[in-house]
Amino acid sequence: MHATHLLIVAHGSRREASNDEVRRLAERVRTLCGPEVAGVEVAFLELAEPSIPEGLARCAAAGADEIVVFPYFLAAGTHVAQDIPEAVGEFAQAHPQVRVRLTPHLGASDALPGAILAVALSGSALFGGQALPATA
Repeated sequence: MHATHLLIVAHGSRREASNDEVRRLAERVRTLCGPEVAGVEVAFLELAEPSIPEGLARCAAAGADEIVVFPYFLAAGTHVAQDIPEAVGEFAQAHPQVRVRLTPHLGASDALPGAILAVALSGSALFGGQALPATA
């Protein structure tokens, strides 16, 4: 049986609440997955755990024969262009039995502009925890 796992890779933060936010996002993504995705995990580039190699290893240990790595980054800086591909490449070379596919980063998604507009125009914009007043 084919087992595809999704690994969402974020930067990581000293602020644990930010890391937990990414973990909650993964849980939300997990609830949307059909049978074609056997698992959803998170990994962090730095400042939080699990690391990218640990996240990849967790997917493999859970039975993944394919891991789709999704860089949860808005811009293609050094982390997206170099650091993540290097970590993924090292894992793939050490685990040839697992197909590892690196997707484009979030910021490159054609769906992102529409998502930005949807959020911005939803009426839920906050300022200091309060809804912004309507302007004339």
